[in-house]
Amino acid sequence: MRSLAELSQIVRGFRDERDWKQFHTPKDMVLSLLLEAGELAEHFQWKSDDQSWEYLQEKKEEVSDEIADIFYWVLLVSHDFGIDLEQALQSKMAKNREKYPIERSRGKSTKYSSLKDENE
Repeated sequence: MRSLAELSQIVRGFRDERDWKQFHTPKDMVLSLLLEAGELAEHFQWKSDDQSWEYLQEKKEEVSDEIADIFYWVLLVSHDFGIDLEQALQSKMAKNREKYPIERSRGKSTKYSSLKDENE
């Protein structure tokens, strides 16, 4: 398996060979990421849970392509914004562990701001 750094280099190489960096302002890169996420969502729009699972089995390659497009932009955005993606994820997971302690959040879909300590 390739590292995040190697994958980031691959997508930057693809972009740079085409001289597209000139078009990659922060706003446009973030919009591109959102648009790709929207394309992924379109695959599941108006489908029930069961239909979504069935569709995923039938269209796994198309869904995979959309996820890869999202990952492409995540790698470019994090590189161009000077964000260490591995460190950012570790930091965010530490914050999430504080927001969602197991004893208060296990089996619940409640947002962290609404979780109550059971002793309160």
